[in-house]
Amino acid sequence: MNLLVTGGAGFIGSHFVLRHVAQHPQDTIVVLDKLTYASDKSFLDPVMDRLTFIKGDIADAKLVAQLVRTHGVETIVNFAAETHVDRSIQDASPFIHSNVLGIQSLIGVCRANPSLLLIHISTDEVYGERKDSEPSCKVDDPLHPGNPYSASKAAGDLMLLAAVRTFGIRVRITRCTNNYGPHQDATKLLPVVIGKALRGEKIPIYGEGKQKRDWLFVTDHTDAVEHVLAAGEDGEIYLISADDERPNLETAKAVLDVLGKQHDLIEFVPDRPGHDWRYALDSSVTRALGWTPKKKFEDGLKETIEWYEKRLGA
Repeated sequence: MNLLVTGGAGFIGSHFVLRHVAQHPQDTIVVLDKLTYASDKSFLDPVMDRLTFIKGDIADAKLVAQLVRTHGVETIVNFAAETHVDRSIQDASPFIHSNVLGIQSLIGVCRANPSLLLIHISTDEVYGERKDSEPSCKVDDPLHPGNPYSASKAAGDLMLLAAVRTFGIRVRITRCTNNYGPHQDATKLLPVVIGKALRGEKIPIYGEGKQKRDWLFVTDHTDAVEHVLAAGEDGEIYLISADDERPNLETAKAVLDVLGKQHDLIEFVPDRPGHDWRYALDSSVTRALGWTPKKKFEDGLKETIEWYEKRLGA
């Protein structure tokens, strides 16, 4: 198979590329990445001699079309996105560019290449928050995004589903819960907690830290994407979750416990606007493809902390 992996130098995309090259050495991989603050080309160093790397923007439809044509691309796996909620509140423009205009670009390329398959990586946040008493979201639950980031992702999802109906393009969408692991940008929750704990600095936790997140180790996510790629059906949506919900405060305490640090490093700060209470997904349809998460949170957390210790020279 000839794959174009967009956002392949980012957090999740780089793990997908590394594992796909190891598991499918016969495949041809082209990576397209804009190399923003959240990506790092060096993540791909172990396999750089086995892929083609192009610096570029998915919103550049001519570039994407050229890559598809030149490399005989059969499948696009789209990890490219702006993802940071706080940044989207400050300025939503980059999110509209990547998450909406970027999707429109990919739709155009798929229309021009009817056999091309697009695997699009979305998020649980498109459903909005869930109350503790509410069940996990199912595929057909209505979308209620609660911040500019999730609204831009929901818009991209809806554009793709509309294009499936209108133009008959081949699309499979995945929506996952909170990822964690090596390679994640330093501004996200767990990297912030780990970095500040290693430096002995105060760790900011929004509100009372009771918001709940389901933590999914990054390679469990990429393995789920591989199952969707191999056995999923066009036009369908696949939810990916670990079913391991934890309040943010308890997650921060778990990091401190691994590092042998005192909990008094935690500092509560004013909550961010529109902070969603809880996300939860029913991943039974994806599990029916043969996928199950393998990494226990405690083991994944230790692995993540060790990676940041080395990266930060702690």
